[in-house]
Amino acid sequence: MKKGPESGAYTLAAPGNLVESDPDTNSSNGTSAREKDMLPSPGELENVPVKTSTETSRKKLCGYLNKLGIKGPIKTWKSRWFFYDENKCRLLYYRTAQDINPLGSIDLSSASFDCKMENGEGVFEIRTPSRAFTLKAISKQAMMYWLQQLQMRRWEFCNTQSRFPVGSSQLVNEPLAGRTNVVDNEDFLPLVKTPTEAVGLKAASLPAPQTSTTLQNISLKHPWTEIQNTVYNICGSKQLWGSNGNVFSFDELQEHPENVDEEQEAKGAVKEGTLEDGRMGPRLNWIRKARWMNSGFPGSEELSREKNSVDKVSVLQQQILTLTEEVKSQKELVKLLHKALEAAQQEKRVSSMYLTATEDKDRLELVRHKVRQIADLTSRLEALEQEKKELEQILTLRDSHIQELKEHVQLLMEKNHAKQEVIMTLTEQMARELSDPLQEANTITVETLYKQQEEIEHLKDDIDAYKTQNQFLNSEIHQVTRLWTSVAENEKALLMKCACLQARNCQMESKYLTVLRKLQEAVPGLPNSHAELVKNLIQEALQWDVKEEAEEGFNLNPVSEYDEYGFMTVPDYEIEDWKLLAKIQALEMKSNKLRSQEIVEKPLRDRWNSIGELNPCAELKSLIRSGIPVEHRQRVWWWMVSRHCSPVPGHYQRLLEQSRSTEHPACRQIELDLPRTLTNNKHFSSPTSQLIPRLRRVLLAFSWHNPPIGYCQGLNRLAAVALLVLEDEESAFWCLVYIVENLMPADYYSETLITSQVDQRVFKDFLSEKLPRLMAHFEQYRIDVSLITFNWFLVAFVDSLVSDILLRVWDAFLYEGTKVIFRYALAIFKYNEEEILRIHDSVEIYQYLRFFTRMITDGRKLMNIAFNDLNPFPMKLLRNRRSMHREELEAELCELEQIKAAYVKERAEQGPQDLEEVVSEEEEES
Repeated sequence: MKKGPESGAYTLAAPGNLVESDPDTNSSNGTSAREKDMLPSPGELENVPVKTSTETSRKKLCGYLNKLGIKGPIKTWKSRWFFYDENKCRLLYYRTAQDINPLGSIDLSSASFDCKMENGEGVFEIRTPSRAFTLKAISKQAMMYWLQQLQMRRWEFCNTQSRFPVGSSQLVNEPLAGRTNVVDNEDFLPLVKTPTEAVGLKAASLPAPQTSTTLQNISLKHPWTEIQNTVYNICGSKQLWGSNGNVFSFDELQEHPENVDEEQEAKGAVKEGTLEDGRMGPRLNWIRKARWMNSGFPGSEELSREKNSVDKVSVLQQQILTLTEEVKSQKELVKLLHKALEAAQQEKRVSSMYLTATEDKDRLELVRHKVRQIADLTSRLEALEQEKKELEQILTLRDSHIQELKEHVQLLMEKNHAKQEVIMTLTEQMARELSDPLQEANTITVETLYKQQEEIEHLKDDIDAYKTQNQFLNSEIHQVTRLWTSVAENEKALLMKCACLQARNCQMESKYLTVLRKLQEAVPGLPNSHAELVKNLIQEALQWDVKEEAEEGFNLNPVSEYDEYGFMTVPDYEIEDWKLLAKIQALEMKSNKLRSQEIVEKPLRDRWNSIGELNPCAELKSLIRSGIPVEHRQRVWWWMVSRHCSPVPGHYQRLLEQSRSTEHPACRQIELDLPRTLTNNKHFSSPTSQLIPRLRRVLLAFSWHNPPIGYCQGLNRLAAVALLVLEDEESAFWCLVYIVENLMPADYYSETLITSQVDQRVFKDFLSEKLPRLMAHFEQYRIDVSLITFNWFLVAFVDSLVSDILLRVWDAFLYEGTKVIFRYALAIFKYNEEEILRIHDSVEIYQYLRFFTRMITDGRKLMNIAFNDLNPFPMKLLRNRRSMHREELEAELCELEQIKAAYVKERAEQGPQDLEEVVSEEEEES
């Protein structure tokens, strides 16, 4: 026999058996394995003491409970023996305590418990993620004991089992060390006293809770398990009854325990009874069964301890009742087995007739007879199914009729209740009108006082019950909350570790690509083999295999080919060096984003999620400057557009009708610019993309909406960004109207672009004030920054910044206006100031300025420079500078117009004379 956790102690590992086996195993050889585990060595029989069932019951949680089962549309209570498996944190249930194979199990590791006093006394629920189990104890104390013990064992299991795979201790267990604490002993629910008559091994000797019929207690869902348990119980009963047919024939051994000679003789029989094949002889078997009956069979201790014949008779009567119920259930099961056996024999007879037939005609006739039987059974089955459907319909009609009757009864009860309230009110009025205290006392009868006292007693009982329920629910909520907190902390630590690993991987990959690029540039004289190797490594690094990434369950290279809005994370540049730089930048951006996700991004998302209705305020301004999350950007953008633009319903549709009927002069220019719109975005990169026709309609509608501007190069990119975020055509149209007519100054997109030129002069002033060293560097090498920055201002950095930073700029731009463009333009130069100052050649400076904006990787750093390092930046100063430079520019343009007019006039006057001179020269040559 196997030993338990304590030395020299037998443990009960399955109901009613002193073995340690897996209750989930339902193999056919379970009985032999069970007996093999029960066979001790001769030395063990002499030296191992046996613990009593009382001591074992303190450690094991088991007992009879009624389980609510569903048998068709009817719910029935079935008696089951429940046993808690500490190794797997499961509650196994059997039909009786003597069964070897369980009917099922309840996983308690992720279960919650509940008790509702409305369901009845002793009823409680165990809810698992898959289903809910309703159980019923014999008393309220037994129910509370079960619930408290299940809570304690669930907590012990969840806090002792490791939740991480082998080999992950270095990554996960270090930051999680010391987090698991023993649950505090809050006195939500006082310790419930063990009901020994209902829980533990002694409960197995008591009769099981009665059910309406014996067959009702049999589990028809598990026929094979029932057969195995029945065969095992029958075999075990035969061995225990022996030759004289008395199951309690071992009493003689118990009544004379002082006979040392017999005990020594039994030990000798154990030593001599071992056969060559490893099994024990009949004498050893008899002694083993006797000892097992003495130590573990229900009721054996009572027979050995009780000397009074009356007590013996009562115990035996209880055992007779238990065995009688077991016999009834076994008879029902035998009937079922007989029916199955008859069907099998009938099938066997038909098969034998088919095999013994000598001619094919006979066999064919047998097959036809079988087919006719099948057809007959099929028709009967269809008729029965039809009858079943009709009965179900009748049942449904009856249920509806019963429901109507219940509603009618409820209505009558409510009317009766209202009448009773009226009667009580009238009675109280009459009682108040009676002035004599003696008459008032006489009106209250003894029966009324008794009913009130009885009702008060019932209310007190209900209050006690609800107090107990409240205590248990508080305890359950407390424990479930602690378990959930522990799991959440573990999950958070894993996510943090995963994010750190991904960020580190992106950083290492970007360094690897940088080293390859530096190696290719710095060592031009490499041998051919080495140069070819470096070239192959760069090509492998630039290849994207999206399918391979999708197949991997966990990818430590999280950089995808496209972002949320369809922009390519690594643009497909023709120059390989630019493409390599773009991929390095994408990896660094992803690394920065992962590192700041928990510290910066998550708090910002939480603040955005807590905002309900949008209202202009300092907090909203700060949040918008930090960047709007993807899930909120569409809503916030449309709020900013509609707040200033006031969209007119139906106006966009009328403009589309006008564009269909009449061709706009700018239509040809729009068609030329459509293929050149956001070529690094998958939604616009192909002429057949779905957003191309929508962009065409938006631009045509705007050209009819604003005839002075019509269409200007750059509007296509503004409308494309609006389409990507807002998704709706009409919303994108009003966003374009808002940018051109509200945010940007007048004449910004006119034919002369006069205001755009003014902003370039204002920007040069700010560059001289905010970054004097850089401006002096540009003047030294005669660099005109307006050649680079003019397009920034015209399209608000579209096609200049990477998509993640671009959309953050647009968030603030749509809320605050054009000063955001000045701030970010200065911040871009400040971000790369040291790199530019190290270049001392005008051509190299121009080449660097062509692509340096797309190499900015840290959007948070750029935002801090724009809104913190460049302060103060008042809007009043910007307006004054614009008016001053506009006057200067208009004066210069006026002077140029005068010079042009004078030149044209002079050429007009000199035109004929020059023509005569040219003709005379030709005549002379001829």
